Amino acid sequence: MNSTQSPEVPPLKAWLLLLLLALIWGSSFLLIKKGLLTFSPDQLAALRIASAGLVLLPLIVKRVHNVQRHHWPKLISVGLVGSFIPAFLFAFAQTQLPSGVTGVLNTFTPLATLVIGVFIFKQVAKPQQWLGIAIGLVGTTLLVTAGEAGAFAFNHYGLLILAATVCYGLNLNLIKHHIPDLSALTITGVSLFLVAPPALLYLLFATPFIAQVSDFESVQLSLAAVLVLGIVGTAAALVIFNTVVKLTDTTFTSSVTYLIPIVALILGVLDGEPFLMAHGFGMAAILFGVWIANRRSRKKPL
Repeated sequence: MNSTQSPEVPPLKAWLLLLLLALIWGSSFLLIKKGLLTFSPDQLAALRIASAGLVLLPLIVKRVHNVQRHHWPKLISVGLVGSFIPAFLFAFAQTQLPSGVTGVLNTFTPLATLVIGVFIFKQVAKPQQWLGIAIGLVGTTLLVTAGEAGAFAFNHYGLLILAATVCYGLNLNLIKHHIPDLSALTITGVSLFLVAPPALLYLLFATPFIAQVSDFESVQLSLAAVLVLGIVGTAAALVIFNTVVKLTDTTFTSSVTYLIPIVALILGVLDGEPFLMAHGFGMAAILFGVWIANRRSRKKPL
């Protein structure tokens, strides 16, 4: 099958990979929360990216020859908007947002993907898709303004998550429309490795990371959480994600966010996080907006 074409009905493999991806990414918000118990947001993000990029190095050594000169700027862009920048945005946002709410806000990714596809990649949007975007924005507003006992409390940290979803939407469209000739592993491994060295240098020389890990017993829980986040939640998950993009289309792949908030909210509540009624309404509105925007029109019988 030509990698630029997507089947009308996604194959079973794509559905299984999508479910696995939801489980991995749904738990990543709790891992960030645990990592922040010891490390600062910039340390967490840098360690996440460095571990993700370095762990894939052995797998991409033999694949680098497939990368042509015109691929490098695109892969650097994918590394930045698909991994590096969102890692920092999520880490800083979760200093003031519960992991479950962060997971719900992440559901704006399909709508961001659609908007970017229309305005940058010249895709055609249907009226129902614009309706879905509008409904999703209402849900997002509810989430970033939800306070205790129904009070209005704008949390500007929610905007960091929205910025991350825009990055993800741009990344998804870049991979699908501009790098169709490279494998998922090559795209993931090379793009992550390109941003791993600056992240590692920053971690080692611009933060007290070395001094902190010298007292291993006090950091072992957070260190383990961030390493799992980087190796499994970033490196392995992005390989799966890019594979699903190749198997299907951007709409199907970005719809993983239907499942991510369920996992994130369950884990957050189990970890003692509050869940307000406004959060429920906001999540429902975003998911309904995503469903409206991505719903395929059915042909009427003759």
